[in-house]
Amino acid sequence: MKPTHIEHIGIAVSNLQETIKFYENVLGLKCYNIEEVADQKVRTAFFMVGQTKIELLESTDSEGPISRFIEKRGEGIHHIAFAVRNIGEQLEKAEKNGVKLIDSSPRRGAEGLDIAFLHPKSTSGVLIELCEDRREHPAPDIP
Repeated sequence: MKPTHIEHIGIAVSNLQETIKFYENVLGLKCYNIEEVADQKVRTAFFMVGQTKIELLESTDSEGPISRFIEKRGEGIHHIAFAVRNIGEQLEKAEKNGVKLIDSSPRRGAEGLDIAFLHPKSTSGVLIELCEDRREHPAPDIP
């Protein structure tokens, strides 16, 4: 597996609107997309920093994975996402190399990406997301 770049860094937050204000007013970044991913029980907000995105994650369900993460560990970095080609093949290779998978096949994530997670027990405690943009015309780069 050879990622092409860091797609984004996911940060779990309790209050999306308040955190957006910090990123915009203090860091001077611009939120370019807010989206709900119903099957993941999460609302996301995206910012560009150079060529890398920051994804803020707010739970939409008190039993959702982001709520459980915050309850257990507090707000903070939730995952790092790597862009890959042929995500299905990458998952197969990872599993053959003994990596425990959370997702054995890709599913649809925010911004229309195909995503899959590798279990942190196999990745030195870091939740790793693989992402593939298979849209015919991906969104343009945000300045």
